[in-house]
Amino acid sequence: MDSTVGLRERKKAETRQAVHEATLRLVVEHGLDAVTVEAIADAANISRRTFSNYFDGKEDALLYGEEQRVRALVAQVRTQPAELGAWAALRGAVEAMFHDVGEPEREWSQRTRLAKRHPSLLARQLANLAALERDLAEAVGGRESPVSPRVLAAALMTAMRLAMHQWIEEEQVRTMREVVRENLDQIARPFA
Repeated sequence: MDSTVGLRERKKAETRQAVHEATLRLVVEHGLDAVTVEAIADAANISRRTFSNYFDGKEDALLYGEEQRVRALVAQVRTQPAELGAWAALRGAVEAMFHDVGEPEREWSQRTRLAKRHPSLLARQLANLAALERDLAEAVGGRESPVSPRVLAAALMTAMRLAMHQWIEEEQVRTMREVVRENLDQIARPFA
């Protein structure tokens, strides 16, 4: 039974990834407004109904890869050693995520550029980031910190968002990891 459940979950993950990739490809080629869910389903070789079983809309399908990175980050925070303070756990999770997932690919840059141009995509992305902040705050809630978990989570997300924009604007001259570290170092310094 466990192997059947494992196989079923793997196939679902593969389908989600295929739909995400098809969505990204079509949106980059034609623009978000010109792409329909039906076109995405056709490109992913699934039915419209199957698409709806996995995603609520094309925005969700497009942002799926980013959401996977987000879930990986929250999971990494929860696996950090208990003796680490909240900020150290968040930083350790970011480093572990880069180690496990690697540097973002070109698609991340493309998605970010798309989000800047499409209000519906930006709104969905902001909702995802707000949920991530809550999840991160919850994950570090019991750890020692001179500031609240929500402030720490928001600071981390702000540093990461700014790093992403810097990385894109610099046309990936440095690694994303380098830019993130630089921003996190700056936030860790006292303001006064």
